[in-house]
Amino acid sequence: MESEERVRHIVVMGVSGVGKSTIAKGISTFTGWTFAEGDAFHPEANVAKMHEGHPLTDEDRWPWLRAIGEWMSAEIAEGRSAVITCSALRRVYRDLLREGRPEVEFCHLDAQADLVGDRLTHRDGHFMPPSLLPSQFATLEPLEDDEPGATVSVEGAVPDVLARVVSSLHLPDRRADDLPIDDPPAGDLPGDHPQPPDQRTE
Repeated sequence: MESEERVRHIVVMGVSGVGKSTIAKGISTFTGWTFAEGDAFHPEANVAKMHEGHPLTDEDRWPWLRAIGEWMSAEIAEGRSAVITCSALRRVYRDLLREGRPEVEFCHLDAQADLVGDRLTHRDGHFMPPSLLPSQFATLEPLEDDEPGATVSVEGAVPDVLARVVSSLHLPDRRADDLPIDDPPAGDLPGDHPQPPDQRTE
């Protein structure tokens, strides 16, 4: 196993509704790394477009992805590891996130469309409507063998998914002694990146 002390940035990726925020916050709790919600980097025009039920184009996504990359570069320069959510649906998006940043790895949360569709139908306070899910799956290019990271199924309970992620990515355990992996704290986590409320979209 590689040294646990090296700087690492884990991008938790996948379609909307797959559980990126939940798992990313769990990783942050487990490792003590900084957490950032990728949707907070969307320009207002993107949020409005998705809220109206229109899928984003590549032209919409480039500024968003560059903003995430710039944030990661700043954290890396300070020697801080982090975990950030980002749909990162296409290989070219992931290549942009990794450009000049060998510290970046991906955790692709994989799920069947019916499971994700059910989750989207029952969640509130998000700008991504269930009607856009087919476009997300149509755009999705799964993580490839030559890309650093792991693909993890989201089948089962959250603690089981998180345990698979921890094992697949060989994450360092820096939890408090009394914090079990199957009982992450609710609410804000230490080191969270400030984010606008109710802008979890992609």
